[in-house]
Amino acid sequence: MESWRSVFRRGFAPLLSTESLEALERALEQDDPFLIQDATTRPVPLQCTQDWPCEGACLIGYAGWATGECNTVGEVAEFFSQKCVEADQRLGAFGQCAPLLNYFDDTPREEAFPQLLGEVRRALGERERHCFVNGGGI
Repeated sequence: MESWRSVFRRGFAPLLSTESLEALERALEQDDPFLIQDATTRPVPLQCTQDWPCEGACLIGYAGWATGECNTVGEVAEFFSQKCVEADQRLGAFGQCAPLLNYFDDTPREEAFPQLLGEVRRALGERERHCFVNGGGI
């Protein structure tokens, strides 16, 4: 399995809410222009832009921004940083989340988005099965 997939499955997917995963599913499906590559946020997270409304975010930042969990550039950047730290902890070492982040930034949208969409749907399907198995119904 590619390292980026493992990082998503073991590191990030368990940290993201179902609502966040569903927002990512829609964004990847629709090639949402607000889901950006090569930057954490739009505008870029600088000291002077911390309180500005976010206008676009990377894969992980988008997961918090699209659900309203965070709204400003600073809040989205903090959400992203926090999830990266938590993913690294789940994966056992600092910097372990890099393969997913690099894959997302370095792979053309037309290739990355369908593959990531499959992973997001997989994660949602596992949650649905887990809920059903544990008596939660669907």
